[in-house]
Amino acid sequence: MFRFATRTAIAALSLSALAATAMAAEVNVYSSRHYDSDDALYEKFTEVSGITVNRIEGKADELIARMSAEGDNSPADVFITVDIGRMGRAEEAGVIQPLHSDVITNAVPAHLRHPDDLWFGVSQRARIIFYAKDRVEHPPQTYEALTDAVWKGRICIRSSSNIYNQSLLASIIEADGAEEAQEWAAGIVANMARSPQGGDTDQLRAIVSGECDIAVANHYYFLRGFDKDIEGLSSGIENIGWVWPNQSGRGAHLNLTAAAMTASSPNPDEAKALLEFLTSEYAQQHFADQNNEYPAVPGIGLGEGPARLGFFIPDTTTPTAAFSANAAKAQAIFNQVGWQ
Repeated sequence: MFRFATRTAIAALSLSALAATAMAAEVNVYSSRHYDSDDALYEKFTEVSGITVNRIEGKADELIARMSAEGDNSPADVFITVDIGRMGRAEEAGVIQPLHSDVITNAVPAHLRHPDDLWFGVSQRARIIFYAKDRVEHPPQTYEALTDAVWKGRICIRSSSNIYNQSLLASIIEADGAEEAQEWAAGIVANMARSPQGGDTDQLRAIVSGECDIAVANHYYFLRGFDKDIEGLSSGIENIGWVWPNQSGRGAHLNLTAAAMTASSPNPDEAKALLEFLTSEYAQQHFADQNNEYPAVPGIGLGEGPARLGFFIPDTTTPTAAFSANAAKAQAIFNQVGWQ
């Protein structure tokens, strides 16, 4: 369960790693995260280490293709992506390598790390159930309950090509088996209010507009409706309730932002120092405060936004590595049941 923790100004970094990079110049990051708040995080790392961070942003698949094309001459040292499914694609492409670090191993729980140390989680996003308070008296309490006939024609959810949905189905395959996962996916298709369209914000907007009564979305898209004026969402956000699914079972599914050292890193010591820094209390608190994410490291205080949603039990029994391992099966199931 996520809990609040006492905050400190800045966590101690791995002094041994930083000492090894005392004369270092730079570290090159390929990242699919597109948040301006990450700039401040890298600036802090430079302040405490003397290492300059050069960041290249892009879509994960494009960055993986770029590293593959660059081969041994790739300047990339660190790869960061917002879902483990795409980190799995980086693994298949052979563009990341194992990083053995006691700092990371001691900070990040085992289920949020690759079993062979190819990647580890730096922040989490919960994929939960939202509902219209004025039209839904008893909202579904589990992912499985979304397939009940009472929700026929009432659910909005993104397309099967969305990596968050792929990881959710992959987790169901791991937890319940492929046969039950296919039944679940078919049940969702049968209960859709419309063909999948748009992003998570659009699913929430559809609750406000009355197009659907139930939506599945990542938690921070909802919280953005409080932080800024989002057309079609903020004006009606008080009528949206949320459910932490499967609280009596395996817990709520969380997507994982993950980081890895690239296979051809020209600056491995600098890369290790940055990757270890991402598990520090300072960095973990930054993710929580600046982008409404959940820390990957236990004991870090929640940001104001996530705290609004209250405590919950996350799924810590399903290995996150299964999200990528079961990705192909998940897509095959989506195709079989006609989930567009």
